[in-house]
Amino acid sequence: MSTTDEVVEQILRTYDTITVVGASANPSKAANEVPAYMAEHGWRIIPVNPHADEIVGQKVYRTLAEVPEEVGLVDVFRPSEDAAEVARQAVAAGATALWLQLGIASEEARAIADDAGLLYVEDRCLIIEQRRTGLVAPKS
Repeated sequence: MSTTDEVVEQILRTYDTITVVGASANPSKAANEVPAYMAEHGWRIIPVNPHADEIVGQKVYRTLAEVPEEVGLVDVFRPSEDAAEVARQAVAAGATALWLQLGIASEEARAIADDAGLLYVEDRCLIIEQRRTGLVAPKS
C-alpha cells in the first residue's frame, strides 16, 4: 500500500495534463491560482466550469463529459459534499487519478476512486506538493 506522499509523487511524475473541475475565472481564488501556477510549471490545464468560457488562457468545458480527449488526472475544486458526484463523473470520463484540493475530503469519493482503481489524493494542494517535491511536469 502506497503512502499519500508516494501517490502524490506518482501523480506529479505521470500526468502532464490536469483537468480542473471547479476552475475559476477569478484570479483571487485558489481555483484560478493553482491551475495558473501549475501551467507556469509545465502542466497543461483543461478547465471545467459551467459558467466560464476561458480560464488561465484555456477553453473551458461545461462538464467532464464534454472534454473531447482522454481525461487522466482530475483535480477538484468543489465542496466536499460534491466530491462523490465528481468522482463518479471522473470514472465515467475514464480518469485514472482523482485529486481533491486542500480542505476537500470525502469517504464516498475515496471509495468510488478505489473501486475504479484510480490514484487518489484528498485534502492536499497541488502548489504545496509541487513545491515540496520540486517536480515539474513530465514531458509527453
